[in-house]
Order: sequence, then C-alpha cells, then structure tokens
Amino acid sequence: IDVNSAYLSWTAVKMLKNGYPKDIRNIPCIIGGDKKNRHGIVLAKSISAKKYGIVTGEPVVNALKKCPGLEIVPPEHDYYSEQSHKLMELLKSFTPDIEQVSVDECYMDYTGIRNKFSNEIEAAYTIKNKVKEQFGFTVNVGISDVKVLAKMASDFEKPDKVHTLFPSEIPEKMWPLPVRDLLFLGKASEQKLLRAGIKTIGDMAKSDEAEIRQLLGDKNGRQLYRYANGIDDSPVRSEREEAKGYSAETTVEEDIVTYEQALSLLLAQCDVVAARMRRD
Repeated sequence: IDVNSAYLSWTAVKMLKNGYPKDIRNIPCIIGGDKKNRHGIVLAKSISAKKYGIVTGEPVVNALKKCPGLEIVPPEHDYYSEQSHKLMELLKSFTPDIEQVSVDECYMDYTGIRNKFSNEIEAAYTIKNKVKEQFGFTVNVGISDVKVLAKMASDFEKPDKVHTLFPSEIPEKMWPLPVRDLLFLGKASEQKLLRAGIKTIGDMAKSDEAEIRQLLGDKNGRQLYRYANGIDDSPVRSEREEAKGYSAETTVEEDIVTYEQALSLLLAQCDVVAARMRRD
C-alpha cells in the first residue's frame, strides 16, 4: 500500500477541509521551500507540476523557472506523522500482519484474511476505497507473491489504482521497463549498466549474474540481479525487530549541489528519525 504523493495529498485534504478553494493535487503545486525567498527544495509535487519537468529534490528556484505560476506550500511533518498513524490504524483493522516501511507505505500479508474476500483483487479494492472514503486521499495497491514485486506493482500507473505483478507477469510488465525503474537501483548504478549496454530490467535479468556483480559490487549486484528476476524471500515482518540504530534515507532524482539542498533533506530525515525514536 503506497499513498499517492503523500505530503501533497495530506496537505491538500487538510486545506480543503479548512475551506481552501482549490485542490492543490489538481494544479501545479509543490510541498517544500519558500516562494517569497525562492529557497529550499521540492519535497513533493503534483502530477501537473511533474508535467513541467519538476522533480523531487530540485531547488525551488529551478522549479519556479520551469513553472512561474507554481503554488508552493510549506511542509508540516508533525501533521504527516499523524496522518500516517491514522492510515496504519485503519489498515490494521483489516489485518495485524503489516510491515510499515516508511511514513506513507507498508506491506500487508493477505494470507490471514483470504477467507474474507473472493480474491486478493477484491481485497485490494476494498482497502483502497475505504482509505479514500475515510480520509479523502488515495493510495495505490500492488499485489504479488513477493514483496519486491508488490512494491514494483504499486509504482505502476497512478493515482488510486490496483496493479498485480505476479512472477508469471514479469516478462510482460516488468522486463520492458528501463533499469532505473528497478527498486533500489540508483542513478550511479543505472549509468554503469547503460554503459555496459544493459538498458532494461529484462536486459539485466537475462545477463550473467557475475557480470552484474562485477559492475555494481558483489552484495548490491547480487540483490539487484535477484530483484530483476523477481526473487525476494523476505517475509512481511509485523513484529519489528529491536532497533540497533535509527536511520532514514532519501533517493533524489538529481544531484544535490548546495548545502541548502542537503540541509533541507537532512532536516526532513531528522524529523523521521526523531519520530521513530519518540515512538519507541
């Protein structure tokens, strides 16, 4: 389960409830930064803003050059944590077998509730529609036998959609995608693969594993090669293991080149880490 443009969606719902005349999900809008001072970076963007070429992590000043009429709304991280908690509580009313992996996404194990629905597709639509009805924001639901494929499926066409990606569907739905779309594959790894003539996830899956490990490093290459072939044996962990440390990470779409950009992202990550520490 993955909230569509979580920060933007949660802010939009709050603004509408408070009487704001526009739904910022339907106009060029971003969360983050300061329009008056033209400072900060883009933390989230609407679909309309994306059409202007605006990407997460870029400076607000760049975004304004691409779209001078861009609406900019500051983030409210405490509010996002509150919305995240409410969402997870609703999802737990369907099944306690949930592994939350970020503020806006989680894995749910269908096994224990399969007798309540005719099939997993019906369950997904029931959950998706209940979230929309109760909270006013939308989620995508990805369905598969393994976590990596369920996550990949949830990133297909958005918003408010249900997608499947079972192992039998990999050649049709996943292998034609560019390698950059593979889960956890970063920009540097993408460039190494492209230079080696590996352009799609299918190219990578059909390559020799030793070649991928040589290109991307032994551990990282092995994991990404397995993901490209839809192999992932990690279970849904509803019981969190005792934390040895607390961390947050963010992958940005463009290189960070200023302290201002880095500090804005670090502040958001500190907020996430601090929230997890307070919770525990």
